[in-house]
Amino acid sequence: MRSRTEMMVDRLRDLQAGTPDIEASAVVSVDGLIMASSLPAGVDEDRISAMSAAMLSLGDRIASELSRGMLDQVYIKGSDGIIVLMAVGDEAVLTVLARAQAKLGLIFLDMKRAVEDLTRLL
Repeated sequence: MRSRTEMMVDRLRDLQAGTPDIEASAVVSVDGLIMASSLPAGVDEDRISAMSAAMLSLGDRIASELSRGMLDQVYIKGSDGIIVLMAVGDEAVLTVLARAQAKLGLIFLDMKRAVEDLTRLL
């Protein structure tokens, strides 16, 4: 029997295999701990997890304070790439790092599907 973490890692790998513009992904608890990841060598898991939890919390607060409803995603675009965060239930966040030229509509769709699967695994 495979562990929950192994199944989450498999789902992250499937996400990246299906969307080549996604370079890395991780599921992070709202406390900032890595639950599962598919990150390239040299990427600091602790840094990704802490920043993901902080951004989700801040995005949630901004959406609430400015009467924008429930937070759907946080999107950050830099000159060298894109970061997208989506809540996975109430306990975690899916963080994806993508290439700068990535097709966002496809990434959003694939992430939503991954979130549905990951929510069932939590």
